Amino acid sequence: MSDELKRIHPYLPTLLTQLQAGKVDRREFLRTSTLLGLSAAAAYGLAGCDEKKEEQQQSSSESTSTAATTTQTATAPAENVIRVGMRVPALDNPATFSWVYDSNIVRQCNDYLTRTGVDNVTRPWLLEKWEASADLKTWTLILKKGIKWSNGDELKADDVIWNLKHWLDETVGSSVVGLMKGYLLTDYDTGQKDDAGNPKMGTKLWADNAIEKVDDYTIRLNCKEAQLAVPEHLFHYPALILHPSENGKWGVNSIGTGAFTCTEIEVGKKAVVKRRDGYWGNKAAVDSIEFIDLGDDPAASVSALASKQIHGLYEASTSQYAALQKMDHINLYQVSTGQTAVARMQPIHDTWKDPRVRKAMRLAIDTEKVLQVAHLGLGSAGEHHHVCPIHPEYAKLDFMKQDIEGAKKLLADAGLPNGFETDIFCKKDPDWEPQAVQAMAEMWKQIGVSVKINVLPSSQYWEIWNKETAPFAFTTWTHRPLGVMVLGLAYRSNVPWNESFYSNPDFDSTLTKAEGILDVEERRKVMADLEKIMQEDGPIVQPLWRAVFTGFDKRVKGFQIHPTYYLFCEEWSLTA
Repeated sequence: MSDELKRIHPYLPTLLTQLQAGKVDRREFLRTSTLLGLSAAAAYGLAGCDEKKEEQQQSSSESTSTAATTTQTATAPAENVIRVGMRVPALDNPATFSWVYDSNIVRQCNDYLTRTGVDNVTRPWLLEKWEASADLKTWTLILKKGIKWSNGDELKADDVIWNLKHWLDETVGSSVVGLMKGYLLTDYDTGQKDDAGNPKMGTKLWADNAIEKVDDYTIRLNCKEAQLAVPEHLFHYPALILHPSENGKWGVNSIGTGAFTCTEIEVGKKAVVKRRDGYWGNKAAVDSIEFIDLGDDPAASVSALASKQIHGLYEASTSQYAALQKMDHINLYQVSTGQTAVARMQPIHDTWKDPRVRKAMRLAIDTEKVLQVAHLGLGSAGEHHHVCPIHPEYAKLDFMKQDIEGAKKLLADAGLPNGFETDIFCKKDPDWEPQAVQAMAEMWKQIGVSVKINVLPSSQYWEIWNKETAPFAFTTWTHRPLGVMVLGLAYRSNVPWNESFYSNPDFDSTLTKAEGILDVEERRKVMADLEKIMQEDGPIVQPLWRAVFTGFDKRVKGFQIHPTYYLFCEEWSLTA
């Protein structure tokens, strides 16, 4: 056993024994051991594999491309610029980002404390390392020394502490609260009342020393509950490290630690980042990256890629799949993920208060058929609990099959023997989303539920997705490496991304318990309870899990498709 293994966490020898006995697979060993502070190189070595080769194999085995995925040294073209087709939303408030693509622009200029790679392993980034206590209640974060902001300041612990407190400030509204509430925050009575006369509750740090400065390069998190996934939480896409002097705002020429500086933003049209001098990591090989917003029409993106106006797409839709396969100059990349979409119901409205009604909506759906109709069968059928088979703690329950008669009985028991009428909101883009909603609406008709579909432009949907004005809506959710992360973000009571306004104390306490369990088999037992709560009482209909894909010009080297569609442009190069 190496000195590093002995030094970092007392659970690591047990984890290694479980790997050797076949009780955990290699992927789970790598993920958990690195979360506990073992370096990725040491973890790969103990697992008996080579880190670089394994990363490349991960990318190529889940991609239809055979192109090399490492940065090339071939001569760059005269115009050393890579253009990516991707939406360009407002970027001024990173802590409240709701979509991956806005973070994909800012992440080129500002870094995260950690980074979760295409292999689902989380590594230190701005951090040199982290250390977890045996009980997982104390996390020590140690910064790399000598990292300079683009204005020349050195990155220090005070900068990180400011960002942590900014994310957790209830007035900011960051989704980071959904991840960290269980171990860093506590509820308190604000002294105000809601419309029903009930106390309005707020959140604050659970203790004055919850976030503690040890020295200029060391921060300690003193948690009220055990938490396994702190390093992964630090790579949640709104958790960008911003310079405190800008007070949480971001824009052209904002101060950053990343490889690029933003030089242009035109919402809905274009964003440009240019390589900067003084970056602490490897210098970027390209002069600039241009993000081009091509709107909701998938044909426009295909045309731009075919005519070489752009080099690649942030993501491709099912209607573009066949066209991409026919482009000789394109590599098509595909990866299995925990990406999905849910038809979420808000129990705060009379239509959805009764859990029998919510379950009836689930039982009406043939998820296998929706997957085939809406997503070309690329992925797997949903099970209505938002925990994916690729999540390490996924618990396999009896599959929730379509049961029309059972759904009708639940509605009758709820006093709705003749069904009811309702509206659902969804986005126009990508086109598989309204197709999935249409397929489900036809199935809901079979139980007497008439659903009017309101298809909105993406920009309009973003304005209502988590508002009470949309009692029933279909929202996409991206991949996370752990099921407990998804559940904490989406369904924990009173957190910013709880778009359904679901509140179940049993669910909350069970989730907090699961978040603190190291042993994946033990955590899976608790996850089974959470999955059952979601299927019986939860606020969603979940039709599918998505395999995602995109296309990039073969001249772009170093690109790897990430299961969360994250773009690491400092790794890219362009050949002539």
